[in-house]
Amino acid sequence: MLNVHQKESEKAGSIDQQICLAEVDRLVRSPSLSGSEALCKLLQFLAQHTLNSPEDHLKEYEIATQVFGRPADFDPQADSGVRVQMGRLRSKLAEHYQTAGAEDPIQVEVPKGGYSLTFRQRVITATADPIPISAPVPTTKPARTGVRLSLLIGATTLICVISAAGVLIVVSHRSPGSSNTAANQTAQSAPQSLQTFWGPFLQGSQAPFVIFSNAQFVGNPITGMRYYDPSKDPRDQISEHYTGIGEVMGVEELEGLFLRLGRQIQIKRGGLFTLDDARKNNLIFVGSPTENLTLGEIPQNSGFAFKRLQVRQNDWVQAVIDLRPGPGENATYLPSPETQLMQVDYAVITLTHGLDRSRWTLILAGASTVGTQAAVDYACDPDSVKDLLHRLDVPLGAGMEPFEALLRIKVANDVPLTSELVKFRKTE
Repeated sequence: MLNVHQKESEKAGSIDQQICLAEVDRLVRSPSLSGSEALCKLLQFLAQHTLNSPEDHLKEYEIATQVFGRPADFDPQADSGVRVQMGRLRSKLAEHYQTAGAEDPIQVEVPKGGYSLTFRQRVITATADPIPISAPVPTTKPARTGVRLSLLIGATTLICVISAAGVLIVVSHRSPGSSNTAANQTAQSAPQSLQTFWGPFLQGSQAPFVIFSNAQFVGNPITGMRYYDPSKDPRDQISEHYTGIGEVMGVEELEGLFLRLGRQIQIKRGGLFTLDDARKNNLIFVGSPTENLTLGEIPQNSGFAFKRLQVRQNDWVQAVIDLRPGPGENATYLPSPETQLMQVDYAVITLTHGLDRSRWTLILAGASTVGTQAAVDYACDPDSVKDLLHRLDVPLGAGMEPFEALLRIKVANDVPLTSELVKFRKTE
């Protein structure tokens, strides 16, 4: 196998500019980025600015207007599109260097907190004992960055802001003066596969609810944390200020998607969700029932269930159980055991009618936080969605029907690399 050693951080100017541009060109043509024109334009814009004007600090406004064609009245406080795309680019670069770019001589990174690139030279040496990595099957789609308890408690900032407020957050993607016509034009510019798949959530005057999982913990990061156990823990010791990194990334991804579709979303943590919300709104759940306990209160027509199974002594997994397997089909899908480095995870995507059949409910749930992020990623990727619609025999532009699908996610270094559609079926 090839072992990559990364030199100390180098400024772009210390590496020949043509070498840096060659690496950017390689990235644009890579499997991770070639399918996204927006991310390729963003990468090239950042590269040119970093290499030619390293002392000038880019502003969010410049990227929005010059790369993404936002109007002159662009307000970064009301429109998070640039931040979403920067996060996607950061994830795609990490994915590339884990897979096709593992032998690239230069590594391009997007440091957090700014709008520039860094170029690092890598030294690649041969080592023994190669680790085979099987090539993805044709139906496999790249996933984005995403695991266990350590990652569940890592995404504190966003969730503490949301839960401390204790109220519903409405994310508006339209400036006060924008019209419904402008929103419709924005939606029509999105890929037709996304318009079709997300069509049930683009109708009506009510913005859909995005309900993210909000597990109950006791303790704190300093003294130690664990899941709340009702048999021995007082309820007044429960902390609901934490959620998984995959859920945080998923909510951000959905925000960017609905920005692209010209709609608003309403964000609510699972602990504040009510059945009255379920009766009146379209719902998008982000997180598995083991974390998003509210799902247990919502009647579902789902053939998949999450169950913690013991695979050997002191080794457990959060498995996905198919309650309706066909003849000869597997009924149990096991991700990597909790005591081992995660390499495989599973996730479920379910679309069903709500409590009121005029409403819709979409569930994007992984066995872990990584699987949850991969499920959101899959549902936001136009190529993945197009393939799923084709397999469900739903023509582009047609109305959606209830369905459920199972994904197998390949993971490396706690990052979801690819998502493979393992099973799918209509449920009505």
